[in-house]
Amino acid sequence: MNRLALAFLGLPQIEHDGVPVTVDTRKAIALLAYLAITHQHHSRDKLAALLWPDYDQSHARGALRRTLSTLHKALDGGWLDLERETIGLSHQDTIWFDVEAFASQLARCRAHRHPITSVCPQCVEPLTEAVKLYRDDFLAGFSLRDSPEFDDWQYFQAEGLRRDLAGALERLIACQSAMGAFEAAISSARRWLALDRLHEPAHRTLMQLYAWAGQRAAAIHQYRECVQVLEQELGVAPLEETTRLYQSIKENHLLSRPAAWEATSSHSLTPASSQNGTTPASGPTTSSSPIRPGVGSALVGRDHEWAALRAAFDNSRASGQMAMIEGEAGIGKTRLLEEFLASLQNSGAVVLATRCYEGETHLAYGPVVAALRAALAQKGQSHWMESVPTIWLSEAARLLPELATLRPNLPPAPALDSPGAQSRFFEGLRQVVLALCQGEQPGVICVDDLHWADEASLDLLTYLARRLHEHPLCLVLTWRSEQLANRPRLRQLLLEAQRSGQATLLTLSRFSEEMVRELVQVLAAEKVALAERLYQETEGIPLFLIEYLTALTSGVLAPAEPSWSLPGGVRDLLHSRLIPISETGSQVLATAAVLGKAFEFDTLRDASGRSEEEAVLALEELLTQGLLREWRSDPGAQAPLYDFTHEKLRELVYEETSLARRRLLHRRVAEALASRARGQREGALAGQIAHHYQQAGSEANAAHYYQLAGEHARALYANVEALDHFQTALAMGHPEPAALHESIGDLHTLRGEYSAALRCYETAAALAGPGAIAQLEHKLAAIYERRGEWDHAESHFEEALAALGKQGEAAERSRLYADWSRAAHRRGQPQQALDLAGQALTLAEAAQDTHALAQAHNILGILASSQGQLETARQHLEQSLALAERLNEPGAQAAALNNLALVSGASGDTGRALKLAEAALALCVAQGDRHREAALQNNLADLLHHAGRTEDAMPHLTKAVSIYAEIHIEAGTLQPEIWKLSEW
Repeated sequence: MNRLALAFLGLPQIEHDGVPVTVDTRKAIALLAYLAITHQHHSRDKLAALLWPDYDQSHARGALRRTLSTLHKALDGGWLDLERETIGLSHQDTIWFDVEAFASQLARCRAHRHPITSVCPQCVEPLTEAVKLYRDDFLAGFSLRDSPEFDDWQYFQAEGLRRDLAGALERLIACQSAMGAFEAAISSARRWLALDRLHEPAHRTLMQLYAWAGQRAAAIHQYRECVQVLEQELGVAPLEETTRLYQSIKENHLLSRPAAWEATSSHSLTPASSQNGTTPASGPTTSSSPIRPGVGSALVGRDHEWAALRAAFDNSRASGQMAMIEGEAGIGKTRLLEEFLASLQNSGAVVLATRCYEGETHLAYGPVVAALRAALAQKGQSHWMESVPTIWLSEAARLLPELATLRPNLPPAPALDSPGAQSRFFEGLRQVVLALCQGEQPGVICVDDLHWADEASLDLLTYLARRLHEHPLCLVLTWRSEQLANRPRLRQLLLEAQRSGQATLLTLSRFSEEMVRELVQVLAAEKVALAERLYQETEGIPLFLIEYLTALTSGVLAPAEPSWSLPGGVRDLLHSRLIPISETGSQVLATAAVLGKAFEFDTLRDASGRSEEEAVLALEELLTQGLLREWRSDPGAQAPLYDFTHEKLRELVYEETSLARRRLLHRRVAEALASRARGQREGALAGQIAHHYQQAGSEANAAHYYQLAGEHARALYANVEALDHFQTALAMGHPEPAALHESIGDLHTLRGEYSAALRCYETAAALAGPGAIAQLEHKLAAIYERRGEWDHAESHFEEALAALGKQGEAAERSRLYADWSRAAHRRGQPQQALDLAGQALTLAEAAQDTHALAQAHNILGILASSQGQLETARQHLEQSLALAERLNEPGAQAAALNNLALVSGASGDTGRALKLAEAALALCVAQGDRHREAALQNNLADLLHHAGRTEDAMPHLTKAVSIYAEIHIEAGTLQPEIWKLSEW
């Protein structure tokens, strides 16, 4: 018969008339594969260079001859066409080659002349044969380590054949589906997916096939496998198309199975469903510097601003005032502020000053803590605390634990989730601020660089600003004008302050040439020519002017030099100031740059790795050179703080510190902070610790502390910061991604960002163990219920119940039935709602679970009220409220209070209804539950309107409409139920 069979799709196999052929060398197999694929004769030099690239020509050709001899012998002297200069295969009609056979079967399909996206009965057989031939990738497990050119050729051949296989499988799956052969189609789809686990069309195809085959659980499992692999490999969620298909499968709203195939041409068949338009799813204080310009330099061109600041301070004696200074970076905001504060301190005013830092917008209350601790250090003794009621000291001690040391035996503050907790917390801080600012003159609170403030600090600042009129207080703020557009909270604060009539806005502009000349006259001898040159070099930016003059007066620059060595402006100038620093000083300065904000000497010493004496000498050198400044409000204050004289200087030093040393320093700082946090409230420092561990490259430690920081921020109502911390912990590879996705989903839910919450919960469900599925399905149902998507909500309630099973805890099933009952009630299914509520109460009583009982009585109260049984409703809701208060659960308390308010209003007791609704609103605002806050604002507006207080009702209505609109826009589709939420 004399037939040669070559099987190179997979581990290479060679047979001669059905008998395996053994080839002793890998180079012989490589040569045979190359000749078979290319169908050409090749020169001996080319083949020798391909297979023995490290040999010279003579030795390579010799190796080729030996290999040919071995191969010729193995093939019994046939099929090799050996010419003097060329080599090829002969008698190719007697060679069966699996790669050619694979290609031939695909070519048979192409010969049918129908579009590649269509298939026909004649395609089934060649497609089936083709995928059978493809045992594995081309030359799988075979390589030539000493021939990279051959390995590259093999790789690209294999990739091309894999693409052909993927296309063949996709078309075969469509054929098998049309034939109703779903098990065969599933097998083909699994093989298609195995080629690329990240290929979403393959996941979708498998989901659809499982569903058509009646394997709904397998389809859902396939979706969650898709979610898991995309999250682990790419950190992304599935496409919307994939999620829609998943929801359809869960709701049993599937596309119909492929119909009988109808002819559209002599060879092509198309599903009838396609023709109908339906297709299957496819797959402080002042600083110092070497040259201290003094008040005169700070006031050059700023007479108007100085007078306005002074007027604001003087007016604050009668009623609190706010002064805001804005302008571009380097325009002189900080210098003007420092001079103004220094003049006030010289006159005896108490100043509480702080500064916000770039990169610390995620550290909740960071600048607030810095200011208050500096003030506490300045006060020294605790006599000032006598004017602060104990209740407010306890609240403030949440943020400043040292207050408990200054005033022993402080009673514990109420739970954070108690009604009005956030307002009490803010009021406690405000009372401490007022006590610290007491004096014969108005106190001054100053926040520099407010554009870098965290959201929680802005919340507190807004709270203080709205109550300025109550005390003689002057609030001074600065921010960069270019950052205002990016911080809507600042714009809101500005507008509110201007409407109050108690605010002064000062916008600083660049210096004109005349202003520069005036400044130079104060500070330099060669006036006119120097002023002109400085104006050209700095373009009137005050910071640049001061820095240039510093370099000139210190001798780094000479005025008569034809060319100053500062062409880049500030960067080069700052370099010139760093030149005189000693090696030890440079090391300590790099450590200070890594610390990134006002720091203590002990932290600087420990992180720098220098001895105490070396660190002290270096610090004194840096202070003398004007690179660092000491933050000491009072000469007698302990533990002074240190900071850079300008943030741009810190940025430059940090940037030019080697990456290896930066990472080492960040690790040392993190360890020092973590050590300090042990035995105290670890969460308060967790954000800083996490940041430094992250910069040190220690992602596991960073993830742990970001998660702690998120929990701490969440407990202090700083939901924006909590969300950022949790998301960063996830990105850092936290070992419990499912729990983090769930926590992130909880925060999105409170913020009314339901689409994002759904994605998070679905991802958590894909990553979590079986024990967490019921809770996640319950949360998914609750979101759909809030949005009024009843079918989706009911589907997830059913899934949650199935996950719990009959053996699930009675309390969990009770809470599930209670929420399900509420959804049925809102949907307009009263009997189903009553049945579910009855089951909820029965299970709750059997479990004697306080939370479940509170929910059951709450829904029974809602249902009784809807039937006009107001007294029965009142009894249920008062029982629910008592249980919720015993539980100290703010969500349950808010629900009962709101529903009681509605019943009281319906009974004609508007006064009680208003009190109940206001208490519920305070709880919802504290939690940050925006959708329910909108509902309560709307309910309050209705109650006030019925009471004849229409003017009082309007602000509540406006707020409700604003929140409802934001949530509605986020949903992206028409969902009127979002606006109808009134009871829950």
